[in-house]
Amino acid sequence: MSVSDAARTASRGMPPLMSSCVIVVVAMVAAINLALPQLSGSALHPDSTQLLWIVDAYIVVFGCLLIPAGAFGDRVGRKGVLLAGLGIFAVGCLASAAAPDVIVLLVARVVTGLGAALVMPATLSLLLQVTPPERKPHAVAIWTGATGAAGALGTVGGGLVLQWLPWQGLFLIISFLALALAAVTAWVAPRGERHPASLDLAGTALLTAAVLALLIGIVEGPHRGWSSALVLGSFAAAALLFAVLIAHTLRIEHPVLDPRIFSIARLRTGTIGVAAIFLGLFALFFVNAQFLQYVMGYSPLVTGLAILPLPIGMILTSRRSIALARRTGERLIVTGGLALVAAGLTALSFVTAATTYPLYGLALLSVSAGMGLSVPSLSAGIMASLPPARAGMGSGLNSAAREIGSALGVAIVGTVASSHFASALPASLKQHSGSASQAFDAAHRLGPAAHAQAVDAFTAAMAAGYQVIAAIVAAAAIVVTLGLRRARPRP
Repeated sequence: MSVSDAARTASRGMPPLMSSCVIVVVAMVAAINLALPQLSGSALHPDSTQLLWIVDAYIVVFGCLLIPAGAFGDRVGRKGVLLAGLGIFAVGCLASAAAPDVIVLLVARVVTGLGAALVMPATLSLLLQVTPPERKPHAVAIWTGATGAAGALGTVGGGLVLQWLPWQGLFLIISFLALALAAVTAWVAPRGERHPASLDLAGTALLTAAVLALLIGIVEGPHRGWSSALVLGSFAAAALLFAVLIAHTLRIEHPVLDPRIFSIARLRTGTIGVAAIFLGLFALFFVNAQFLQYVMGYSPLVTGLAILPLPIGMILTSRRSIALARRTGERLIVTGGLALVAAGLTALSFVTAATTYPLYGLALLSVSAGMGLSVPSLSAGIMASLPPARAGMGSGLNSAAREIGSALGVAIVGTVASSHFASALPASLKQHSGSASQAFDAAHRLGPAAHAQAVDAFTAAMAAGYQVIAAIVAAAAIVVTLGLRRARPRP
């Protein structure tokens, strides 16, 4: 086989390999939601606030380090960074499985998030490196479809694991998958290109601290009080840190995220749209797994399988979205997709214990179809707005919008739902409401009437959470529609 034939063979294997790598790290975000009932009832005894941080600690580090991780890959080589990320990710998963308490688990989740941040931008950059120019939009669509479907696939896979294994088994199996992918990548992937890239460590620290402060305010508000010193101080610190970050990035030559790039209409619009869609999607993942297990009484396996309309809708629509956007116009496809996401989330707010699964599945299908239609064009717009030498930064920004949106979605829906749930519970159950799992365990002991009260409280809390998230996505749809009207048309 000639060198050119070998290169073509390698390039054909890259889309499924890079998609598999990104599926593993994104699937972890959703799979952990399925394990929340087991975690809540485990020897660790996390309360509802700690459960939110177990989910969001991974996402915050993942999202905030994506842009510098992309630049790091540009600078030292994307293949090496991808291999290092898979190794760190596996170590973090192993440490999570062995965690003796919540604090150790949170630290392990942070380590896992660091590994995921190194993996994600490197996958897209390597994929684009080996893809001919005319096939790049198609490659972005495949990669985008994989990242979108990853959350649902993580839920399905998590259900399979948690049906027969404790929550630690989820971390162990994902760590083995990461190590296996590292071995295949070392064999198949080409050496990554290198480009000059600055690592803005101060900007990265400011961005991470600002997002963390914002999330602390959102998550701690219901329990500490919205007027408490911690909550108000967190919001004030977030505003100050974001202001300092902007001032810092305007002063240096190569910032972690130059705010001036948001003057590019397609990039700005793409970032807002992607963040809003993943905010909605991962808010759904956080609530869905608990609703199906607590209210509908599904097992982890059935809960995982019940999410199948999501990957099906995403895969089918994302493969055709770029071609549809070219034929009918990008603004129509993207706006229509965002509207479908908002409509699906609104429909889910009306779900109760009496809702039949076909109706529930239709709401999930609306969310997934909307996402599959809109995200490929939005992501392609972000990548096309920056030169090839900054592909790592473009990939990092695209992925950061996803993960920071996901973290905010989990924090917002968790905060709204937990606040409504605690206030809706009867007095006999409020003393057991450290988490939804603890409240439902107490209701089970007290009898059918108490269980029905817990179901009603959870359903009302879920409805409030979904309505807030749907309103945010709908508002983003308006902003994106106006932004695309100002953007230059696709060449």
